[in-house]
Amino acid sequence: MYLLFSKVYILSTIMLIGVLIATLSMPLLEAGEGKPIVLATTSVLASIVRDLAGDRVIVEVIASPSICPAHYDVKPSDVEKVREASLILRHGFEPWVEDLVKASGSNASIVNIKGPWNTPRFLREKYVAVANILNEYLDINVSVNLERCLRVINKTSEWLKSFAEENGFTGTPVVAMKWQEGFLSFLGFNIVASYGPPEKVTPRQYEELIMNATEKNALLVVDNLQSGTELGRKIASEINGVEVALTNFPGTAPRLDNMTEVMKYNAQLLAQALYFARLKSTSISIGSLYEEITSAQQEATLWKYAFLFSMVVNIVLAVGVASLAIKLKKR
Repeated sequence: MYLLFSKVYILSTIMLIGVLIATLSMPLLEAGEGKPIVLATTSVLASIVRDLAGDRVIVEVIASPSICPAHYDVKPSDVEKVREASLILRHGFEPWVEDLVKASGSNASIVNIKGPWNTPRFLREKYVAVANILNEYLDINVSVNLERCLRVINKTSEWLKSFAEENGFTGTPVVAMKWQEGFLSFLGFNIVASYGPPEKVTPRQYEELIMNATEKNALLVVDNLQSGTELGRKIASEINGVEVALTNFPGTAPRLDNMTEVMKYNAQLLAQALYFARLKSTSISIGSLYEEITSAQQEATLWKYAFLFSMVVNIVLAVGVASLAIKLKKR
C-alpha cells in the first residue's frame, strides 16, 4: 500500500511540474508569435538586424557564412523560411532568391542592400539603410540602437587606425583578392596587384600578377576566405610571401557576432601574417648576406694565397737573377 501511494505521489508530482512548465512557457510562446520574421540572405545583414532591432523581431539567415553567398546551394528548409518571412533582406548578388520566393509563394517584401560593407564608412551606411527599412516596412523605430551602433563603428574605426600604425601597415606592399581591397586600403596597405574570383583568373592575368608582385616585393597575399584560398597560397609560394585569409562575414569564428568584431579580427590576422612575412624576409636577407660574406671571404683567401705565391715566385726569380749576375762578373 505504501509503495502504491509513493508511486502515485511521484507521478502526480511529475504531472504537476509538467503543467507548471507548460503554463509558464505559454506567455513566452505567445510573445514570440506576434513578432515579424526578418529573413536575411547572409550573416552580415542578419547581424545588423539583430544589433538594431534586438528581440522585437525574429531573425533568420539562409547562407552559411563560410561560403560565398552567390554560390550557395539552397535547401528544402529554406523554402519554409521564405514562406514565413515578413521581410527579406539581400545584397543583390544572390541569384537563388527569386527561385526560393517563387517556390514558397511568399508575398514578403524583398529589399536589396547593395554595396560593400567591410570598412567603417560602408558599414555605417548599411546600418542606416537597414534602420530605415525596418521603420518603413515593419514600423519599427530603432533610432536609439542605431546611434549606439554608429558610436561602436566609430570607435572601431579609431582602433583600426591606431592598430595599423602600431603594426606598420602603411605602405606595406601586398597582393589582394578583390573583395578585400577596400579594407586593406583603409588600413594603409599598398596594393601592388589584385585578383578576382579564382575561377575567373586567366593564365595571362596570373603571370602579370606574379610579375607585379615580385617587382614590388609584396610581402602578403591577402585572400578572401569565402572565395577559396588555394590560389592565394599558390601566389604566395611563387613570390616567397605569406598568405592570409580574411573573412567578410560574421559567424566564421567564435565571438564574431557582427562586422566590427570581424574587422578587428581581420586586422589581427594581418598583423600576425605581416610579422611572419618580415621575419621570413629578414631570414632571407641574412642568408643572402651570409652567402655574400662567405663568397667575399673565399675570394679574399684566394687573393691572399695568390699574393703569397707571387711573392715566392718573385723571390726565386730575384735569387736567380742575382746568381746569374755574380757568375757574369767572375768571367
